[in-house]
Amino acid sequence: MTQIAEARRGKVTAQISSVATAEHLDPAVICRRVADGIIVIPSNPIHAPISLGIGKGLRVKVNANIGTSREHCDINEEVEKAKVAVAAGTHAVMDLSTGGDLDAIRTTLLKTIRVPFGTVPIYQAGIEAIEKHGSIVEMTEDDMFNTFEHQAKQGVDFAVVHVGITQESVARLKAQHRLIPMVSRGGAFHLAWILHHQEENPLYKNFDYLLELAKKYDVTLSLGDGMRSGAQADSNDRAKFQELLIIGELVERARKAGVQTMVEGPGHMPLSDIQANIQVMKTVTKEAPYFVLGPLVTDIAPGYDHIVGGIGGALAGYYGADFLCYVTPAEHLALPDKNDVRDGVIASRIAAHAADLARGIDRDLDREFSKARECLDWEKMFALCIDPIKAKEYRSKRLPLEDTKACSMCGNLCAIEMVRKNLSEV
Repeated sequence: MTQIAEARRGKVTAQISSVATAEHLDPAVICRRVADGIIVIPSNPIHAPISLGIGKGLRVKVNANIGTSREHCDINEEVEKAKVAVAAGTHAVMDLSTGGDLDAIRTTLLKTIRVPFGTVPIYQAGIEAIEKHGSIVEMTEDDMFNTFEHQAKQGVDFAVVHVGITQESVARLKAQHRLIPMVSRGGAFHLAWILHHQEENPLYKNFDYLLELAKKYDVTLSLGDGMRSGAQADSNDRAKFQELLIIGELVERARKAGVQTMVEGPGHMPLSDIQANIQVMKTVTKEAPYFVLGPLVTDIAPGYDHIVGGIGGALAGYYGADFLCYVTPAEHLALPDKNDVRDGVIASRIAAHAADLARGIDRDLDREFSKARECLDWEKMFALCIDPIKAKEYRSKRLPLEDTKACSMCGNLCAIEMVRKNLSEV
């Protein structure tokens, strides 16, 4: 039985109970929202990860992408990146590997981490088509579905499927002028296949079969944003909304079939477009959990895109996004290393927490931290902060020279110490 099927029977599963405890909510509330499809708990029984709730009324969650490329492949490095991401506080990890022994990489990572684990099965299907037939477009329908089931059998908890890239949405893309037509790798695989074969996307055409496979292994579907914008100039355009309309229909079909589903989006967009995008998405999908990349709110900051994504993610979370896909400083430039991964996770965790605060969640945590700051209680501040490692490093490398508990920025001119001393003497 899947999580959504159990919830519809009114059964509070161990996963639902665990999410309720973590979120300080009534298990019955979580159960109802899972049944309605507005909360998902990615949990393939084969992997049995730590229970994670994503969706309405819950804290904003963070995902970290790792994975090899065809230019650089080191399985030990990917394992290290996964461990670094989890240690930095990511709630989920996705393997986007396209180089090396893809099965070995995936199975090793699944054994290494306990957080929910996601993949994009079309990557493996495409890479294997190159090896067998010399071209991605020579993938067969069986290749696509067999790869999805193969990864589900290995324990993948959630999988991206670009079912909104259809003949209809490709025609819409061709009919308009986009500065950058497509930046989604999985989306590009499907677009090329559709145009080469002049046939419908098999994952869309046979969506009911895809749902059967997902239900069999309780794999949560993440309906991919193949038409996400890769430039500010293309934000919230007709191609993106055409895909979203298709995805909205498929979300309803997935719910009826008893398959947990979330939706991806939206890519590069100015701050002024984020609220509209999320409101339209939530309306069209009837409040499906929203998994957002960024959003990236400017195009001109390579090397700092973790900050760009953090800015967009904070606002997106406030307006209703549920799951932030981190962006690293290496975005658009290179395959990230473990330090980039850590920086990306921390930036997205800050964004997620900022969104939660604005929504009235976890404000007591900041209050406790502020009380510790007022007392200059460094150990408590370190214990409560998002990145205690970095905070301790800064504190220790330049301690104040004078006899004070303050930092070396102010020393004995510390406003907190000065005010406390003078107020006590009044």
